[in-house]
Amino acid sequence: MNPTELLRASLRAIRAHTLRSFLTLLGVIIGVATIVAVVGVISGLNTYVKEKIIVLAPDVFMVTKFGIIRSRNEFIQALKRPPITWAEYERLSSGILQEATQISAAAGTTMPVNYGDKRLPDIRITGATGNFGDLFSLEIEAGRYFSESENQASQAVAVIGADTREELFPHLDPIGRVVLIRGLPFRIIGVMPKQGRTFGFNQDGRIYIPLQVYRKNFMASNETLELHIKARGGVEGLDASMDEVRAMFRAMRHTGFRSTDPFGIITQESLQQLWKTISSAAFVLLMLISSVSLGVGGIVIMNIMLVSVVERTQEIGVRMALGAKKRDIRRQFLLEAALLSAAGGVIGVLVGAAGAFLVRVLADFPAQITPGIVFTGIFVATLVGLAAGFLPAYRASNLVVIDAIRAE
Repeated sequence: MNPTELLRASLRAIRAHTLRSFLTLLGVIIGVATIVAVVGVISGLNTYVKEKIIVLAPDVFMVTKFGIIRSRNEFIQALKRPPITWAEYERLSSGILQEATQISAAAGTTMPVNYGDKRLPDIRITGATGNFGDLFSLEIEAGRYFSESENQASQAVAVIGADTREELFPHLDPIGRVVLIRGLPFRIIGVMPKQGRTFGFNQDGRIYIPLQVYRKNFMASNETLELHIKARGGVEGLDASMDEVRAMFRAMRHTGFRSTDPFGIITQESLQQLWKTISSAAFVLLMLISSVSLGVGGIVIMNIMLVSVVERTQEIGVRMALGAKKRDIRRQFLLEAALLSAAGGVIGVLVGAAGAFLVRVLADFPAQITPGIVFTGIFVATLVGLAAGFLPAYRASNLVVIDAIRAE
């Protein structure tokens, strides 16, 4: 039996019971759709996090009060740490760091912002030094970022996000206009391009102002600074720079030799590793859930194929009597199961892609469906079909010819 005849016979058998064939595929469709949607969302998030969320350059690291928190116990311990103070920043930025080329500082909170009769109640206000924009490669769509001289002079200037611009100045050029931040006037000198919303956090609803102005007018006495340090020598000098800063901080805080660091250090690599851990755990959990649907789908296909063997016993006997070999019977039933499951895989890919698209539109999650994801979904479905069809194919090929012909 040549491959063309085998394919034709398999398709004919599937079309003979169209409704039953479709219902057989529901488990596979659900499983593949879940896999495609989950992988698409996680793949899109990985790309987005790498490009947009993890904004640290490879040769820049952060020193914060909390660092990276992985457990409740770590959070409780971090709460006990003292805040990073302005005096500590001044000490580090005075030129004593030999392994660093730049150091910036920032602090922030949410405050109301007004322009005319328009009011935004919760805008993220970040006070930063003049080199903050350079260290974090902040994009400016119009105007400019403030300079360090403006920061030192406590100039009341501001750089606003795209959403802040759209809500306060829907039909106006904001450059040069004055907004009130908690009642204090700030002249807008720059506007950032639109970045979007991710994880419920609005990247565009923020305002940057000079840190000196923020300290004098808005900073609480127990509020902590966040330091950003660029290593000398690029990535190769990162470890040396972190060791130097760690030693300086421990000396300034009189930390004992055996005591842990009373601060946290964050690098691009540590952020990527943290996200990889989170996304991997979510991926494994959701894949386990998807595998249940695929397993159920495989069992359903196997049972339906076993029923099909019983229904077509006489047909199988006649074919074997006319010269069909056992391997031809096995191949036909395996091909039927594989075709059924592959069809479910195709439908599941389409449903999963539609689900990922809806997630992207409705929840602002940057899902993406790649050819690799499509191929994987169909391939996994086909493997499930082949596994499910093995037992029915084996039973069909081992029927006794005489008994099969006489079956009713």
